Amino acid sequence: MLEQITATRYVTPLREGGSLPGIVEGDDCGTYVLKFRGAGQGVKVLVAEVVVGELARRLGLRVPRLAVVDLQAPIARYEADEEVQDLLSASLGLNLGIDFLPGSFGYDGSRPPTPQQAADIVWLDALVANVDRTWANPNLLVWHGEPWCIDHGAALYFHHQWPSRGPDPDRFARQPYDASRHVLADVAGSVDDAHERLAPQVTADLLDEVAAQVPDAWLEEAPGLDSPGAVRAAYREHLLARVGSTTWLPAGAR
Repeated sequence: MLEQITATRYVTPLREGGSLPGIVEGDDCGTYVLKFRGAGQGVKVLVAEVVVGELARRLGLRVPRLAVVDLQAPIARYEADEEVQDLLSASLGLNLGIDFLPGSFGYDGSRPPTPQQAADIVWLDALVANVDRTWANPNLLVWHGEPWCIDHGAALYFHHQWPSRGPDPDRFARQPYDASRHVLADVAGSVDDAHERLAPQVTADLLDEVAAQVPDAWLEEAPGLDSPGAVRAAYREHLLARVGSTTWLPAGAR
């Protein structure tokens, strides 16, 4: 599993995020952007953050270091904002921490990635069905002149259907991806070439390694998925089915 730390101080909310993430300090002397388990989107968003973020890291993309952050009851006592206090109280236990990158700034197109870097990011977003990397919400930081991918909670939409529909890897494998609104669409090189580079690396072993980073407490059971191991296997099978197909690749990339 990811490294686990304990939050020692809640610093400030980040109100530009719909789920009201916040800055916290940890007992490792690090500073993290905290994504809360008690936010309205639920823990599946945290799972998507870990699965996609750790997959991206293993494929060579830059992603801030992730950690599991234990939030304990005393941290909420000194927060004056009632909305934040309620969120802290609803999120006791394990939350997701994303390493804070001091001095980074949101991507605005002034320092674009190389065509290969951009193509790799577009390819990853297409693979995991991430709809949330547009100019309306780039979810990219620029730090030391390099692009860093953040905020993957909107990816892997299929897991929101599990309570009613159950796992369906073949359906996910067939779903096309529209990259026309992607923030890097105009600077990306060949997504075909990215597929040739990256797809062979997405193996069952790699996906098992990635899924193992997710805490059991975030893996919600569903019909046919009656244990954390079964839920992890479902993520592996969905992504294996998709990477084994090409029907999802953006138009013009096949």
